[in-house]
Amino acid sequence: MRLAGLRNRESELKQRRHDQELEQLRLAEGATRVRERRDQIGRELVELRQQSAAERANQEVSEANLIAHQGEIDRVYAVFESVQSEHDDAQRLLEAQRENVRARERAEQEAAFNARESDSKINEIERSLEALREQISGAQAQRAGAQEELAGLEDGALRSSLHDMLARRVERERALAEARNHQEELGGQLRAADEERLASEQRLPPLRDRLGDLRLKEQAASMNHDQFAGQLAEAGANEESLAAHLERGMRPNALQAEIGRLNQAMEELGAINMAALEELAASRERKEFLDAQAGDLTEALATLENAIRRIDRETREMLRQTFEDANRQFGQLFPALFGGGEARLVMTGEEILDCGVEVRAQPPGKRTSTIHLLSGGEKALTAIALVFSLFQLNPAPFCLLDEVDAPLDDTNTERFCNLVKKMAEQTQFAFISHNKITMEIAEQLIGVTMQESGVSRVVAVDIEEALRMKEAVAA
Repeated sequence: MRLAGLRNRESELKQRRHDQELEQLRLAEGATRVRERRDQIGRELVELRQQSAAERANQEVSEANLIAHQGEIDRVYAVFESVQSEHDDAQRLLEAQRENVRARERAEQEAAFNARESDSKINEIERSLEALREQISGAQAQRAGAQEELAGLEDGALRSSLHDMLARRVERERALAEARNHQEELGGQLRAADEERLASEQRLPPLRDRLGDLRLKEQAASMNHDQFAGQLAEAGANEESLAAHLERGMRPNALQAEIGRLNQAMEELGAINMAALEELAASRERKEFLDAQAGDLTEALATLENAIRRIDRETREMLRQTFEDANRQFGQLFPALFGGGEARLVMTGEEILDCGVEVRAQPPGKRTSTIHLLSGGEKALTAIALVFSLFQLNPAPFCLLDEVDAPLDDTNTERFCNLVKKMAEQTQFAFISHNKITMEIAEQLIGVTMQESGVSRVVAVDIEEALRMKEAVAA
């Protein structure tokens, strides 16, 4: 027992040592990451100081220019106010004209829609009339054939044939009644058999329970017999000599109590440990069992470590290849959207499985900077380039865009539309937009209007159909 306790204590100490080593490794890795982050923050602080100094110099120059041009600004501002009032008047007039144009366009669309509905209804009515004419022609032909057939039939032959059929019908109804009576008799026999089967099934569970109890008692008696036989064989007793001393009707419990009394008396005889050899054998068996388990665990641990290393290696290769492909696509799409410049993805750590990814973008006419220092439109274009570069790694048949062109000006919106048209050769795009330039590249427009308060209406426009209608109207 003491040896087992010492072994358990040794196992606990080894486990604790292993946990401390793991904790030490985690702390060392954390300290390394903290030092790397501190160095990175130091470099960024130096860059920020340099940028701050440059900004202060630019600010001083700007303040001098502002003071010099303040008077000019005041004069221009007065002119601007007068021009602004004229512009507001012109803008209101333009909005009114645009509203009239939109109302006329809606009226034209509704008229065209009503005309198409009327044409479809007329075509449907014509098809229905044609079908009715065909049905009338067929009915007339059938009527003529029936009249000819009726004229050619003889009344006497039909009456005799009818009497024969009635006689056969009466005979078959009689046979059907006999078959039904026979079926009812068979049904009664079947119900009686079912009742007998149910009664047998009701008597069967008690017999099964009784049989199960007898089997359990038999198993218990067999186990007791084997246990007592093992105890007798272990004690080296002679069953024939013991049988002569057994009293008739003696219970096993009484014998067990006598065995306990004798064992207690043997323990009180002296300090001789008769169970030491058994404990030694049990300890040896326990040691062999634990050694075998330790070997299995060592082998399993080696297998798991090999599998982890293989998975990490394959994961690193796949992640590196995916990162390089995404970086290449990002570097190609960014100049296409910005009309120049360059961009790349940079890993922020040495271990590819734990590092982060930083976006470095350099629009045309600006120096390299992180995406956080870009304007709103530049951030949007950079994000679009990154998303489309990731999308091209595993293209899907559909792509949904929700107002991604909202912060873009007209020039950048045209570049975005050109990229979408290029990618639309392999992917179907569905996008939500309020930009007229973006709407021009769509093949079909679906809008929601509210001509009446609280009543929405969906308006769909097929661009190709609208162009054909316009050409037809112009012709």
